[in-house]
Amino acid sequence: MAYGTVPLVDHHCHGVLRGDPDLAAFESFLTEAPGPAAAGTSFLDTQLGFAVRRWCPPLLGLDPHCPPERYLARRRELGAREATRLLLRGSGIGAYLMDTGIPGELTGPAELAGLSGAPVHEVVRLERLAELTADRTRDADTFLAELAAGVRAAAATAVGFKSVAAYRYGLDLPPEPPELADVREAAAKWLKKRPVDDRVKDPVLLRHLLWSAVATRLPLQIHTGFGDPDLRLHRCDPLLLTDFIRATRRPGSPLILLHGYPYHRNAAYLAHVYPHVYADMGLTLSHTGARAAAVLAEMLELTPFGKLLFSTDAYGLPELYVVGARLFTEGLDELLGQWTASGAWSPADADRVAALLAGGNARRVYGLE
Repeated sequence: MAYGTVPLVDHHCHGVLRGDPDLAAFESFLTEAPGPAAAGTSFLDTQLGFAVRRWCPPLLGLDPHCPPERYLARRRELGAREATRLLLRGSGIGAYLMDTGIPGELTGPAELAGLSGAPVHEVVRLERLAELTADRTRDADTFLAELAAGVRAAAATAVGFKSVAAYRYGLDLPPEPPELADVREAAAKWLKKRPVDDRVKDPVLLRHLLWSAVATRLPLQIHTGFGDPDLRLHRCDPLLLTDFIRATRRPGSPLILLHGYPYHRNAAYLAHVYPHVYADMGLTLSHTGARAAAVLAEMLELTPFGKLLFSTDAYGLPELYVVGARLFTEGLDELLGQWTASGAWSPADADRVAALLAGGNARRVYGLE
């Protein structure tokens, strides 16, 4: 069978732009770099840039690899809304789990559902929830009470939580829940600094947020591995979470280690040895482009087949949904085709594993219908 025809559940993504980006803005979404490309170069000359030019033009009625200027002109001809609709509906994604924690002029869950024609479920970003709570409170006790209420309210409607502690501090956090007195003291210090220092970065508060989410027993997504220069990559190795993972075994909240690259094999190991830990391939496959099948093969070396989830981590451009989905399905086709042809896998097992990776695992972990 063509494994790329299996319906996909994108368990980690973001909103898209409502308007048409110019070339410079378009390129800016193809990199984790915060500024322009080096003089005389382009972010389109990357694995991700080539993947966009390979997979997206045909969905807008153009030839693969057409010049970027022609592609963006076609986008403008169609209009942002229609181009987004065509790209999303051509991606092969049948359900989305959206992290709504990035501020800005991006589509929300309802808008994405309307454009894609597919259900969209919300994942609540813990740090953003804390920051919004701090915006309307002035003392630590009120902040902590309203934060607890906010976590409970989110747990009643969202399918999971997300943490970017890797960006704000690093993953080398003490593993145990912080004492309430320490949390109150850290909250008071942070609230006093705002709005000059408006992002939650204190390790005590970050631990409090993680454990607040674990207490709900909903899935908790944790950023690991590469990202923009806000993080320090050596402090984003998922192995740094080992003691926290051990400490959360009893509550049993599923932990999903996002992205991982270049530590994706470390994430695979953790998913292998801890029952409540899962691994993800979002962002990694998109940025590795034509090498995506090789990276996917590395993830499948050790990750149990019921513990690896598909996502795109698409943000800003609908093209990133298309690329993330196509690189995953093409890579899966390539690998499972090889393994069945060699006799290493039976066709029936390949079909079953493809269905798990594409969406079955996400539906089970997040309790989707």
